[in-house]
Amino acid sequence: MDRLNAKTYDEYIKALTDISKAITSELYLEDLLKLIVMVTAQAMGVTICSLWLIDEDENPPVIRLKATQAIAPEYMKDRSLNTDEGVVGHVATHKQPFIIKDVLKNKRFKEKEMARKLGLASMIGVPLKLKDEKVIGVLNCFTSTPYDFSETEVNLLTAVANQAAVAILNTELMVKTKVIQEELEMRKTVERAKEILMKRRGMGIDEAYRWIQKRSMDSRKSIRSVAEAILLSDEMFYG
Repeated sequence: MDRLNAKTYDEYIKALTDISKAITSELYLEDLLKLIVMVTAQAMGVTICSLWLIDEDENPPVIRLKATQAIAPEYMKDRSLNTDEGVVGHVATHKQPFIIKDVLKNKRFKEKEMARKLGLASMIGVPLKLKDEKVIGVLNCFTSTPYDFSETEVNLLTAVANQAAVAILNTELMVKTKVIQEELEMRKTVERAKEILMKRRGMGIDEAYRWIQKRSMDSRKSIRSVAEAILLSDEMFYG
């Protein structure tokens, strides 16, 4: 029987709304991923929801388990797969939802021992797909009893996954932008500190930087902190 009654439909809409809000919020990536699996599990009424992201920093790329609302240690352990491995790899490669009625009987599903321990029966995996069709990860849902996911459920879960993909991309870009901005600010601060040392102490440019480095190591403070202290003291004595 299709579990998508009026109450569940409302939960889907709430899940989409929660994730839409996250797109414009300043959630850190880890918090965002936890939010996605929690609202998806609640909306779908499933035992486990898990989210995998493709790590393109690896060569070749791998898919890593990044979040789940499950508390079972067997499921929470650090796990990664090749992009052509298992159900997760299949979904990521083919860019289409994939449904398994019985995970213990399906050849593509690799972690049968874990499924037995956790009492998992059916599953659905959907790609986290951006507008340009690029897949950045996979969202999985598992039930504890055999279940036939309806076409409506597949479509709604796909909508959730696509919203999640946008939210994740925005968060990653925001973090990268923040890191770049902080790096630029740090460089500007160090440059100004070097100029002060060159002017006040008659140091050369390399000598000034080495002086800041040494003070940073001796005091166990960051180079930026030392540079900021130089700026502050110059302002106090010469400002």
